[in-house]
Amino acid sequence: MKTPIRTRRPLALFALLTACILAATGCAGPATGDGHALLPAVATSSAAAASAASANQKSAAAATSSAVSAADADPLAGRTIVIDPGHDGGNAAHASEIAKLVPMGFGKSKACDNTGTNGNDGYPEHAFTFSVSLLVQQLLEAHGAKVILTRTNDTGVGPCVNVRAAIGNNAHADAAISIHGDGFAASGHGFQIIRATKSAGGAANDAASYTLSQALQATFLSESGLTPSTYIGTDGFEKRSDLAGLNLSTVPKVLVECGNMRNAGDIALMQSAAGRARIAKAIADGLIAYLTK
Repeated sequence: MKTPIRTRRPLALFALLTACILAATGCAGPATGDGHALLPAVATSSAAAASAASANQKSAAAATSSAVSAADADPLAGRTIVIDPGHDGGNAAHASEIAKLVPMGFGKSKACDNTGTNGNDGYPEHAFTFSVSLLVQQLLEAHGAKVILTRTNDTGVGPCVNVRAAIGNNAHADAAISIHGDGFAASGHGFQIIRATKSAGGAANDAASYTLSQALQATFLSESGLTPSTYIGTDGFEKRSDLAGLNLSTVPKVLVECGNMRNAGDIALMQSAAGRARIAKAIADGLIAYLTK
């Protein structure tokens, strides 16, 4: 005997509703007599809303993650750093020009510049400082910094020490560093990080320069392969009043003597490409530590 139509439709609808819910397919189902969809259509709408919200949350999380990753990749973005490679390759041929007196700060004067020192085999300080400065520049720019060199080749003359200070001041640098090599008796070895007894920038600038020196001393100890100087200063630190580049600075600035070029151990490190890379990394990491503290 055939089942009447009036009993078959509720059973069919119930079966369809149950199948949609169990399968979680979001099935809309047939319409009721008043034109509204059955319950599974509401479930579909809720699922779609939840899915959209989840997608929005994932998108926001991805955007935040990208921003954090960018910040991590470029910790020095927006920062300006001045690197001052000591001396210059053309100084020796222009003795009278580099001998002229320029302001040293606090009413005193000194010579524009000098030729710098060299290793016992003739390896010149100016070549060492320029090589290391270029490496430091590359490392800092890779972290987002704007880097300014006080000289852009190793064949020029100067600039004079007061001009080197002015380059950092005019750039409103977040930090500045002069890179040098020392020329002492062969028995002495090690690095020195020198800051001014007082600078044109005043007490606050002097305090910032001290903090910069601390950051650089830490990275030199751990990365450079050099020890603190055995012949001058204390633990690799020294204060001086006769360096125009530091005296005239209104931005945080130090001078680093990266080793004694007359000492066999120091010059071996300073002359090797691997050694210069270690020194450059110590300088760059010290600046990064100071600027991201």
